[in-house]
Amino acid sequence: MTRVKIAFLLLLGGLVSACGTTNVATRNTPFEPAPLSAAVEVPDGYETLAAADTGDAMPQVRVGEIKVVVPKALTVSEANSYLPKGDIVWRGDPIGDRYAQVTAIFENAMTRGTRSLEGDQAVTLDIVVKRFHALSEKARYSIGGVHNITFDLTVRDAATGAAIMPSREVRADLDALGGSVAIHADSIGQTQKVRIPAHLAEVIRQELTQAGGFQNPRLGLLQSINEAS
Repeated sequence: MTRVKIAFLLLLGGLVSACGTTNVATRNTPFEPAPLSAAVEVPDGYETLAAADTGDAMPQVRVGEIKVVVPKALTVSEANSYLPKGDIVWRGDPIGDRYAQVTAIFENAMTRGTRSLEGDQAVTLDIVVKRFHALSEKARYSIGGVHNITFDLTVRDAATGAAIMPSREVRADLDALGGSVAIHADSIGQTQKVRIPAHLAEVIRQELTQAGGFQNPRLGLLQSINEAS
């Protein structure tokens, strides 16, 4: 057992033991709205990135075609555990084709995030999803965690198909709400299916307009454990 997993088990034990008197959601517990963190509206890291925006990462572009691939080699987990083992963990849609669901999330998010770009150079985006690890029901309605999302991005000239900058891996994690905060977020429409696409739309906008692209936020121990699983 790795040190990271041992640390997770110790942390989880403490959190679960505390849940009896704090933030765990159960069907029989009366709901008291909890104040939402700022991350519901603006995910961690966006404020500082906006302040640090000093130039363009690439020539001004406008995006035409967006190609999203979710490889079938990625593993899907439907396990209702705190940390399911799988490349794709998604509960924001009914049980079904998770590959198709993740593809639709990326297509919609990338279209939304690039719609306002009106540069002179027409480009296409090639996106290959490598990890889409959201929360299981058990984690979402107890301790929360991190939405761990990674994809490869290639930006190509629309006319020639040539890459106009090297392909790169984009790590786009997002803090994941838990317990009564997650219930309250759902009640005001801030579901996982709303928050994650909004986050990805902002990620791609920063990738195409900011020097250095999107900077993955530091979200603590659970982020490291999720990446190592």
